[in-house]
Amino acid sequence: MNCGSDSNVDLVGSRNFVGDKNSNPSFSVGKSNSIQNENPLPGISPLYHTTRIYTKISRYMLNITQTGSYLIRLHFFPFSFKKTHLADALFNVSASNFSLLSNFSVRNSSTEFPVIKEFFLTIVEGNFDIYFIPADETRFAFVNAIEAFLLPPNFFIDSLTAIPPLRTKDGALRTLYRINVGGPEVYDTLWRNWVPDDDYLTSGSSEQASYDGELQESRQRLVVKEIAPDAVYRTCKKVSIDNNGPSNFTSITWRFNVSKEARHLVRLHVCDFFSPSPGTVKFDLNISTNFSQVIDPNSDGYSEMRIPLFYDYVVSSDDSGYMSFSIAPKENSIKKVAFLNGLEIMEFVGNSTFEVPVEHETRKHLSFKIGSTKDVALILILILLLSICLRLRRLKPVKALILENEFLYGRGRSPSSTTERTENASIVTNLNLKLKMSLAEILAATENFNPKLLIGEGGFAKVYKGTLESGMKVAVKRSDSSHGQGLREFQTEIVVLSRIQHRHLVSLVGYCDEGLEMILVYEFMEKGTLRDHLYDRKECLKNPSAETEFSWKQRLEICIGSAKGLHYLHTDPDGGIFHHDVKSTNILLDEHYVAKVADFGLSQSGMPDPDHIRMSLKGSFGYLDPEYFRTLQLTNKSDVYSFGVILLEVLCARPPIVNSKQREEINLAEWGMFWQKEGQLENIIDPLLVGHINRNSLRKFGEITEKCLKAQGADRPNMLDVCWDLENALQLQQTPAHEEAHEDSTTTTASTDLALPPIQNLSYNMLPVDDYSDTTASAVFSQLRINDPR
Repeated sequence: MNCGSDSNVDLVGSRNFVGDKNSNPSFSVGKSNSIQNENPLPGISPLYHTTRIYTKISRYMLNITQTGSYLIRLHFFPFSFKKTHLADALFNVSASNFSLLSNFSVRNSSTEFPVIKEFFLTIVEGNFDIYFIPADETRFAFVNAIEAFLLPPNFFIDSLTAIPPLRTKDGALRTLYRINVGGPEVYDTLWRNWVPDDDYLTSGSSEQASYDGELQESRQRLVVKEIAPDAVYRTCKKVSIDNNGPSNFTSITWRFNVSKEARHLVRLHVCDFFSPSPGTVKFDLNISTNFSQVIDPNSDGYSEMRIPLFYDYVVSSDDSGYMSFSIAPKENSIKKVAFLNGLEIMEFVGNSTFEVPVEHETRKHLSFKIGSTKDVALILILILLLSICLRLRRLKPVKALILENEFLYGRGRSPSSTTERTENASIVTNLNLKLKMSLAEILAATENFNPKLLIGEGGFAKVYKGTLESGMKVAVKRSDSSHGQGLREFQTEIVVLSRIQHRHLVSLVGYCDEGLEMILVYEFMEKGTLRDHLYDRKECLKNPSAETEFSWKQRLEICIGSAKGLHYLHTDPDGGIFHHDVKSTNILLDEHYVAKVADFGLSQSGMPDPDHIRMSLKGSFGYLDPEYFRTLQLTNKSDVYSFGVILLEVLCARPPIVNSKQREEINLAEWGMFWQKEGQLENIIDPLLVGHINRNSLRKFGEITEKCLKAQGADRPNMLDVCWDLENALQLQQTPAHEEAHEDSTTTTASTDLALPPIQNLSYNMLPVDDYSDTTASAVFSQLRINDPR
């Protein structure tokens, strides 16, 4: 789109920008003004002769006809028009729940070149809104041109690592750098600009190398020319050491300015076109001080040379404000060479705090007519009195609490600042009067949010231990209102938990939405989260004689309880509830280690609608269903996949994603399934469980996990199936030693499937769903064991 113009502009042949002042069903510009540069500088493209200005929040809507990954490019070029100077603009840009630009300005930019910002997002078919938001009433926003490209399939894939960089809940990327190492400036088929690396070199002596021959076809299941042009793979910078030379290896280092403490997707491009034979080159890659990796172009069995490859890594920056990259030859490689052809750095953008404004139709007629001055005066007086009454009623408890607890709102902060939050919260007010609690009750229960009672802290909330007047212990989750996030999750949690109750679901005791507060009060879970017990048990390794409190039997019982809670949700009579954020930190344990599923802020009620797909990914990194990545459609089988990851966490006592030099170990789901298919799952179990797991119980547990982690949701079991299989694994764990020995002596086939035959033919509908309990299941399994000793 050529913004603010009625003329089309052609760049680089077929690259056509359509004037957006003309009627076009592909886009809508929103409420804005268009201006034209009356005195453009010589040589400036006609694309930057016009612009569209937004003085208030407004959207630029694109009509997307195909779901997929898109490249969005925004063009900004500052010029002056009468008394308007585009360099004075200060604004934010949001789209798909992501904050693309924050407090953006072109004031310090060159007047000779445009500022181009590039983003990668997953967009579903339908209307895609880009919101331009002036920083305040005195500022404005503008844009000269907008581009949107549908990327080739699998443009962002888990190619050589186990990290899915794009399809996460933080799945929007902003391009920072695109470097053609050792080569000139080039453009690719998506008109992306690759610049030379010389300005970013900081240390190390290197030599440039180039190749004019034919490159081999990539083995990465995609069209490499769409990832990077051939020109990038035909040039490189390298450092090499003669085998007879000195032993102190040199290196090459590049340095780039980046955001502090942010997550980045780093894409490296390599093509070994100078080694004498495959497998002769390995080298070390170090990114700043927190990431290192061995680059081996032949590690995946490639037997040919001159193959373009790329590597994706997710790396966090520190607080220095820059990121350095260094490569060095590996000492044990046959040919001691390190090289790099290309480099891309993209930053994950955060979730937007901007709430989409509700648009109302313009009223063409007033519902009444004012006939006289007396009528006007009377109406104004009535409105004034009503507003005063409502304001006093709303602010009375808040004002009293401010006097007692100034820290709640900040010194000198006016109670009127609660207006915006109170209006938003009116949606949740009185959702459930029985659960509504006053802020005074919560302050008393938490001793004015005493820091000594803080038991947990996340990105946007803190959890305190509290004691109600009745003596009941509770967990109080207080959202941080300064972030402006969480209202929808707050509403969802109240709606869901106020109408469900189950032994294996955390109960909601109450909620509070006074003033700026969004507070949820739950039953207190004495033993904390499941993850706490899995990852904090490593100290037991220092004392092998210590009794392992968190036994395999306990872990199985916790898995069974969690599965029952999820099954209850999925069989809700209103079409089921999908939790949408199943992870080990959302499984809590009471004083008797009874498991309860918690945190329903992202849950979704009702059967999935194939015609309605969420505009952005939600969930937790490492647990997300790959089918959900592809379709953006949530089902109960998405929870099943996440639960499969938890099963591996329980078995291996490690997080779903780790930073490992061994690529196959990074993703727990893929790592676990590799060993499961090898029939050697025992190789990766928690060391504290070694020697304590019945081999048949482990085999059955591995089979359950494999079913849950199937790539296709239709191939996964439902949660009731999982419950039964886990009960079976628990029963096998409790099998006496002599029975297990008898089983081994009578089993002669190569198959290790020792599941109880009657269970395979048992209809799961034989047990009432609502009455499915520990005692019922145990009784059934006991009866089956009487009939069949296996």
